[in-house]
Amino acid sequence: MRIGAALPQFGPLAEPRLIAGFAAEAERMGYDALWTGDRALTPLQPSDIYPGCTPEQPWPVEQARAVDPIVALTAAATATTRVRLGTSTLDAPWHTPLLLGRSLTSLDLLSQGRLDAGLGVGWMRTEYEAMGVPWAQRGARLEEILDVLRAMWTSDPVEHEGTFWRIPPSRMDLRPFQQPGPQILLAGFAAVALDRIARRGDGWLPVTVVGSGPELEFLEGPWQAIKQGAEAAGRDPGVLRRELRVNIVPGLPVEAAVPVLQSARELGYDGAFLDLSYNADSVDHALEIAADILARYHKG
Repeated sequence: MRIGAALPQFGPLAEPRLIAGFAAEAERMGYDALWTGDRALTPLQPSDIYPGCTPEQPWPVEQARAVDPIVALTAAATATTRVRLGTSTLDAPWHTPLLLGRSLTSLDLLSQGRLDAGLGVGWMRTEYEAMGVPWAQRGARLEEILDVLRAMWTSDPVEHEGTFWRIPPSRMDLRPFQQPGPQILLAGFAAVALDRIARRGDGWLPVTVVGSGPELEFLEGPWQAIKQGAEAAGRDPGVLRRELRVNIVPGLPVEAAVPVLQSARELGYDGAFLDLSYNADSVDHALEIAADILARYHKG
Protein backbone atom coordinates (compact mmCIF):
# COMPACT_ATOMS: atom_id res chain seq x y z
CA MET A 1 0.00 0.00 0.00
CA ARG A 2 1.28 3.46 -0.92
CA ILE A 3 1.64 5.81 2.03
CA GLY A 4 1.11 9.47 1.24
CA ALA A 5 0.90 12.87 2.88
CA ALA A 6 -1.13 15.99 2.19
CA LEU A 7 0.97 18.93 1.09
CA PRO A 8 1.14 21.95 3.46
CA GLN A 9 -1.83 23.72 1.93
CA PHE A 10 -4.18 24.75 4.74
CA GLY A 11 -4.04 26.87 7.89
CA PRO A 12 -0.68 27.55 9.55
CA LEU A 13 0.98 25.17 7.08
CA ALA A 14 -0.21 27.13 4.04
CA GLU A 15 3.04 28.80 3.03
CA PRO A 16 3.55 28.40 -0.74
CA ARG A 17 7.32 28.93 -0.65
CA LEU A 18 7.73 25.95 1.71
CA ILE A 19 5.77 23.43 -0.35
CA ALA A 20 8.66 22.33 -2.56
CA GLY A 21 10.91 21.70 0.44
CA PHE A 22 8.19 19.70 2.20
CA ALA A 23 7.64 17.61 -0.91
CA ALA A 24 11.33 16.86 -1.37
CA GLU A 25 11.74 15.87 2.29
CA ALA A 26 8.62 13.67 2.26
CA GLU A 27 9.93 11.86 -0.79
CA ARG A 28 13.33 11.41 0.86
CA MET A 29 11.62 9.93 3.96
CA GLY A 30 9.97 7.29 1.81
CA TYR A 31 6.48 8.66 1.24
CA ASP A 32 4.92 7.42 -1.99
CA ALA A 33 2.36 10.13 -2.79
CA LEU A 34 1.52 13.77 -2.11
CA TRP A 35 -2.01 15.14 -2.18
CA THR A 36 -3.98 18.39 -2.16
CA GLY A 37 -7.59 19.32 -1.37
CA ASP A 38 -9.81 22.17 -2.52
CA ARG A 39 -11.35 25.05 -0.59
CA ALA A 40 -12.28 28.37 -2.19
CA LEU A 41 -14.43 30.04 0.45
CA THR A 42 -15.11 29.96 4.19
CA PRO A 43 -18.24 32.14 4.55
CA LEU A 44 -19.21 33.50 7.94
CA GLN A 45 -22.73 32.19 7.43
CA PRO A 46 -22.42 29.13 5.18
CA SER A 47 -25.31 27.20 3.74
CA ASP A 48 -23.94 23.93 5.09
CA ILE A 49 -21.88 22.83 8.07
CA TYR A 50 -18.70 20.85 7.54
CA PRO A 51 -19.00 17.26 8.86
CA GLY A 52 -18.05 17.18 12.53
CA CYS A 53 -18.30 20.95 13.01
CA THR A 54 -20.94 23.08 14.77
CA PRO A 55 -23.13 26.11 13.91
CA GLU A 56 -20.80 28.22 16.08
CA GLN A 57 -17.78 27.07 14.03
CA PRO A 58 -19.23 25.67 10.80
CA TRP A 59 -15.92 24.77 9.13
CA PRO A 60 -12.38 23.97 10.29
CA VAL A 61 -10.61 27.22 11.07
CA GLU A 62 -7.58 25.99 9.10
CA GLN A 63 -9.57 26.14 5.86
CA ALA A 64 -9.77 29.94 5.97
CA ARG A 65 -6.21 29.96 4.58
CA ALA A 66 -5.85 27.71 1.53
CA VAL A 67 -3.25 27.49 -1.23
CA ASP A 68 -4.48 26.67 -4.73
CA PRO A 69 -4.25 22.87 -5.17
CA ILE A 70 -2.80 22.92 -8.70
CA VAL A 71 -0.17 25.49 -7.70
CA ALA A 72 0.77 23.35 -4.71
CA LEU A 73 1.15 20.22 -6.85
CA THR A 74 3.17 22.15 -9.42
CA ALA A 75 5.63 23.19 -6.72
CA ALA A 76 5.81 19.58 -5.51
CA ALA A 77 6.31 18.24 -9.03
CA THR A 78 9.38 20.41 -9.59
CA ALA A 79 10.98 19.24 -6.32
CA THR A 80 10.39 15.48 -6.65
CA THR A 81 11.02 12.65 -9.09
CA ARG A 82 9.23 9.58 -7.74
CA VAL A 83 6.11 10.31 -5.66
CA ARG A 84 2.62 10.24 -7.14
CA LEU A 85 0.78 13.58 -7.12
CA GLY A 86 -2.96 13.66 -6.54
CA THR A 87 -5.99 15.79 -5.79
CA SER A 88 -8.44 14.62 -3.14
CA THR A 89 -10.39 16.32 -4.34
CA LEU A 90 -10.79 19.08 -6.88
CA ASP A 91 -14.34 20.42 -6.90
CA ALA A 92 -14.67 19.94 -10.63
CA PRO A 93 -18.01 21.71 -11.32
CA TRP A 94 -16.45 25.04 -10.34
CA HIS A 95 -14.21 24.78 -13.41
CA THR A 96 -14.74 24.93 -17.14
CA PRO A 97 -13.56 21.56 -18.48
CA LEU A 98 -11.37 23.06 -21.20
CA LEU A 99 -9.23 25.03 -18.73
CA LEU A 100 -9.29 22.23 -16.15
CA GLY A 101 -8.10 19.81 -18.80
CA ARG A 102 -5.30 22.15 -19.83
CA SER A 103 -4.10 22.45 -16.22
CA LEU A 104 -4.23 18.71 -15.56
CA THR A 105 -2.50 17.89 -18.84
CA SER A 106 0.26 20.43 -18.16
CA LEU A 107 0.79 19.04 -14.66
CA ASP A 108 0.95 15.47 -15.91
CA LEU A 109 3.59 16.49 -18.45
CA LEU A 110 5.56 18.47 -15.88
CA SER A 111 5.60 15.51 -13.49
CA GLN A 112 6.38 12.97 -16.22
CA GLY A 113 3.18 11.05 -15.70
CA ARG A 114 2.78 11.10 -11.91
CA LEU A 115 -0.65 12.77 -11.70
CA ASP A 116 -3.81 11.18 -10.28
CA ALA A 117 -6.80 13.43 -10.99
CA GLY A 118 -9.22 13.18 -8.05
CA LEU A 119 -12.52 14.94 -8.68
CA GLY A 120 -15.64 15.56 -6.62
CA VAL A 121 -18.58 17.95 -6.26
CA GLY A 122 -17.86 19.49 -2.85
CA TRP A 123 -20.33 19.96 -0.02
CA MET A 124 -21.10 23.68 0.39
CA ARG A 125 -23.81 25.41 -1.65
CA THR A 126 -22.44 28.84 -0.70
CA GLU A 127 -19.26 28.15 -2.66
CA TYR A 128 -21.32 27.30 -5.74
CA GLU A 129 -23.26 30.55 -5.38
CA ALA A 130 -19.99 32.49 -5.21
CA MET A 131 -18.74 30.66 -8.32
CA GLY A 132 -21.95 31.37 -10.21
CA VAL A 133 -22.53 27.63 -10.70
CA PRO A 134 -25.97 26.10 -9.93
CA TRP A 135 -25.76 23.66 -7.02
CA ALA A 136 -28.49 21.49 -8.52
CA GLN A 137 -26.43 20.92 -11.67
CA ARG A 138 -23.25 19.76 -9.93
CA GLY A 139 -23.60 16.07 -10.75
CA ALA A 140 -24.57 16.62 -14.38
CA ARG A 141 -21.68 19.06 -14.81
CA LEU A 142 -19.21 16.56 -13.40
CA GLU A 143 -20.48 13.91 -15.81
CA GLU A 144 -19.95 16.26 -18.76
CA ILE A 145 -16.53 17.32 -17.49
CA LEU A 146 -15.51 13.66 -17.58
CA ASP A 147 -16.68 13.52 -21.20
CA VAL A 148 -14.61 16.57 -22.14
CA LEU A 149 -11.47 15.37 -20.36
CA ARG A 150 -11.58 12.01 -22.13
CA ALA A 151 -12.13 13.77 -25.46
CA MET A 152 -9.20 16.12 -24.84
CA TRP A 153 -6.93 13.23 -23.97
CA THR A 154 -7.94 10.69 -26.62
CA SER A 155 -9.58 12.37 -29.64
CA ASP A 156 -8.02 14.06 -32.67
CA PRO A 157 -9.50 16.48 -33.54
CA VAL A 158 -11.25 17.27 -30.26
CA GLU A 159 -14.96 17.97 -30.43
CA HIS A 160 -17.73 18.12 -27.83
CA GLU A 161 -21.40 19.02 -27.92
CA GLY A 162 -23.04 18.88 -24.51
CA THR A 163 -25.63 20.45 -22.26
CA PHE A 164 -23.28 22.98 -20.65
CA TRP A 165 -20.30 23.30 -23.02
CA ARG A 166 -19.55 23.14 -26.72
CA ILE A 167 -16.10 22.65 -28.22
CA PRO A 168 -15.92 23.00 -32.02
CA PRO A 169 -13.64 20.59 -33.89
CA SER A 170 -10.18 21.69 -32.77
CA ARG A 171 -6.56 20.65 -32.69
CA MET A 172 -5.20 20.20 -29.18
CA ASP A 173 -1.63 19.01 -29.44
CA LEU A 174 -0.94 19.25 -25.71
CA ARG A 175 -1.46 15.65 -24.61
CA PRO A 176 -0.77 14.08 -21.20
CA PHE A 177 2.34 12.03 -20.49
CA GLN A 178 0.16 9.12 -19.32
CA GLN A 179 -1.88 7.44 -22.01
CA PRO A 180 -4.81 7.45 -22.44
CA GLY A 181 -4.58 10.09 -19.68
CA PRO A 182 -4.22 10.37 -15.91
CA GLN A 183 -6.45 8.08 -13.92
CA ILE A 184 -9.58 9.85 -12.70
CA LEU A 185 -10.52 9.01 -9.12
CA LEU A 186 -13.91 10.15 -7.84
CA ALA A 187 -15.18 11.04 -4.38
CA GLY A 188 -18.57 10.70 -2.74
CA PHE A 189 -20.80 8.57 -0.53
CA ALA A 190 -24.28 9.23 -1.92
CA ALA A 191 -25.84 6.52 -4.06
CA VAL A 192 -25.57 8.65 -7.20
CA ALA A 193 -21.87 9.27 -6.52
CA LEU A 194 -21.17 5.57 -5.95
CA ASP A 195 -22.97 4.77 -9.22
CA ARG A 196 -20.82 7.35 -11.05
CA ILE A 197 -17.64 5.85 -9.65
CA ALA A 198 -18.76 2.39 -10.70
CA ARG A 199 -19.57 3.50 -14.24
CA ARG A 200 -16.82 5.99 -14.95
CA GLY A 201 -14.15 6.27 -12.30
CA ASP A 202 -10.74 4.63 -12.11
CA GLY A 203 -11.17 4.48 -8.35
CA TRP A 204 -12.70 5.91 -5.18
CA LEU A 205 -11.49 8.58 -2.74
CA PRO A 206 -13.00 7.79 0.69
CA VAL A 207 -12.07 9.59 3.91
CA THR A 208 -11.83 8.60 7.56
CA VAL A 209 -11.31 10.76 10.64
CA VAL A 210 -9.22 9.05 13.32
CA GLY A 211 -11.01 9.54 16.61
CA SER A 212 -14.34 10.44 15.05
CA GLY A 213 -15.15 8.17 12.10
CA PRO A 214 -16.30 6.94 9.71
CA GLU A 215 -14.44 3.77 10.65
CA LEU A 216 -12.98 1.66 7.87
CA GLU A 217 -15.64 -1.01 8.42
CA PHE A 218 -18.28 1.58 7.51
CA LEU A 219 -16.49 2.19 4.19
CA GLU A 220 -16.70 -1.44 3.14
CA GLY A 221 -20.41 -1.20 2.29
CA PRO A 222 -20.01 1.63 -0.23
CA TRP A 223 -16.96 -0.10 -1.69
CA GLN A 224 -18.93 -3.30 -2.30
CA ALA A 225 -21.67 -1.21 -3.95
CA ILE A 226 -19.08 0.35 -6.27
CA LYS A 227 -17.67 -3.03 -7.26
CA GLN A 228 -21.11 -4.50 -7.87
CA GLY A 229 -22.06 -1.45 -9.94
CA ALA A 230 -18.88 -1.72 -12.00
CA GLU A 231 -19.57 -5.36 -12.75
CA ALA A 232 -23.16 -4.53 -13.75
CA ALA A 233 -21.78 -1.87 -16.11
CA GLY A 234 -19.50 -4.41 -17.78
CA ARG A 235 -16.33 -3.19 -16.11
CA ASP A 236 -13.71 -5.16 -14.22
CA PRO A 237 -14.06 -4.13 -10.54
CA GLY A 238 -10.63 -5.58 -9.84
CA VAL A 239 -8.89 -2.64 -11.53
CA LEU A 240 -10.58 0.04 -9.40
CA ARG A 241 -8.40 1.81 -6.84
CA ARG A 242 -9.05 3.05 -3.29
CA GLU A 243 -7.01 5.99 -1.98
CA LEU A 244 -7.94 6.83 1.62
CA ARG A 245 -7.64 10.29 3.16
CA VAL A 246 -6.80 9.98 6.87
CA ASN A 247 -7.56 12.99 9.08
CA ILE A 248 -6.76 12.98 12.80
CA VAL A 249 -9.00 14.73 15.33
CA PRO A 250 -7.09 17.71 16.79
CA GLY A 251 -5.69 16.89 20.22
CA LEU A 252 -5.62 13.15 19.60
CA PRO A 253 -2.15 11.53 19.72
CA VAL A 254 -1.05 11.41 16.11
CA GLU A 255 0.24 7.85 16.47
CA ALA A 256 -3.43 6.82 16.61
CA ALA A 257 -3.30 7.00 12.81
CA VAL A 258 -0.87 4.06 12.61
CA PRO A 259 -3.38 1.24 13.28
CA VAL A 260 -5.77 2.87 10.80
CA LEU A 261 -3.07 2.74 8.12
CA GLN A 262 -2.32 -0.87 8.99
CA SER A 263 -6.01 -1.79 8.81
CA ALA A 264 -6.31 -0.09 5.42
CA ARG A 265 -3.40 -2.16 4.15
CA GLU A 266 -5.02 -5.36 5.41
CA LEU A 267 -8.31 -4.42 3.73
CA GLY A 268 -6.58 -4.02 0.38
CA TYR A 269 -6.47 -0.25 -0.05
CA ASP A 270 -4.11 0.86 -2.80
CA GLY A 271 -3.03 3.92 -0.86
CA ALA A 272 -3.68 6.00 2.24
CA PHE A 273 -2.48 9.50 3.00
CA LEU A 274 -2.25 11.65 6.11
CA ASP A 275 -3.59 15.18 6.29
CA LEU A 276 -1.76 16.89 9.15
CA SER A 277 -3.35 20.31 8.60
CA TYR A 278 -5.24 19.99 11.90
CA ASN A 279 -2.40 18.55 13.98
CA ALA A 280 0.75 20.51 13.13
CA ASP A 281 1.48 24.17 13.82
CA SER A 282 4.24 24.57 11.22
CA VAL A 283 5.66 22.84 8.17
CA ASP A 284 8.65 21.61 10.19
CA HIS A 285 6.28 20.20 12.80
CA ALA A 286 4.28 18.43 10.08
CA LEU A 287 7.48 16.83 8.79
CA GLU A 288 8.37 15.64 12.29
CA ILE A 289 4.94 14.04 12.70
CA ALA A 290 5.13 12.52 9.22
CA ALA A 291 8.51 10.95 9.95
CA ASP A 292 7.29 9.53 13.26
CA ILE A 293 4.11 8.02 11.81
CA LEU A 294 5.95 6.48 8.85
CA ALA A 295 8.54 4.89 11.15
CA ARG A 296 5.83 3.47 13.42
CA TYR A 297 3.87 2.16 10.44
CA HIS A 298 6.84 0.28 8.99
CA LYS A 299 7.89 -0.99 12.42
CA GLY A 300 4.43 -2.42 13.04
